[in-house]
Amino acid sequence: MTWSEMQPLLEQACWDTLYMVGWSTLIAVVGGLPLGILLVLTDRDGLLQNVVANKVIGQIVNIARSMPFIILMVALMTFTRWVTGTTIGREAAIVPLAIGAIPFFARLVETAVREVDGGLVEAVQAMGGNTWTVVRKVLVPESLPSLIASTTTTIVALIGYSAMAGTVGAGGLGDIAIRYGFQRFETELMWITVAILAVVISLIQAAGDFAARSLHHRGGRSGPAPRLRLLKAATATSKAV
Repeated sequence: MTWSEMQPLLEQACWDTLYMVGWSTLIAVVGGLPLGILLVLTDRDGLLQNVVANKVIGQIVNIARSMPFIILMVALMTFTRWVTGTTIGREAAIVPLAIGAIPFFARLVETAVREVDGGLVEAVQAMGGNTWTVVRKVLVPESLPSLIASTTTTIVALIGYSAMAGTVGAGGLGDIAIRYGFQRFETELMWITVAILAVVISLIQAAGDFAARSLHHRGGRSGPAPRLRLLKAATATSKAV
């Protein structure tokens, strides 16, 4: 296969992969962020302490995380067909990708939020801040560098999942590598696909690391920045009260 034949295949596969990963990441963040915060809030000594709810949510997340992605895709075929009308193609792949990524991202969010200094939470509470104020003014802003890093990790994982989804007709770079590189013995095309995936992952990881470091240097969890943010949050809370 010549480069002129490979190029349109690779271009379309790259766009399909970015499309699947982009939408899956968005859904994972929208669903996983509140879920991860809820795991922290409902835990022992949490602001919304509810051990039963915490255990139930935690078990659901653990079960979803423990399921291999290829099995998850098969198990969700009926649901995927109900949502998208089909079980093949990039739109269909978004369903299992997003569902598989939500619990994964939720656990990363939980870890990030738990690292926030409890003294900041107590200070905002002492000034009359409610749970929503604590989440909005303290937990999310203070854990933002870690949340960016968690999002980067999720994107990298989803790229790997999307390549796996290509084995069952989802499209993307994984589909090209299997259908052309492996089944048609186009070894050169397969290695080009692997190289593209490696470059994309490296660029995304570098961008995520840069964003996380930039946010950390602008404030992070050390130095005067947390106290300044806390002062602003306390002032806003006092005005609201």
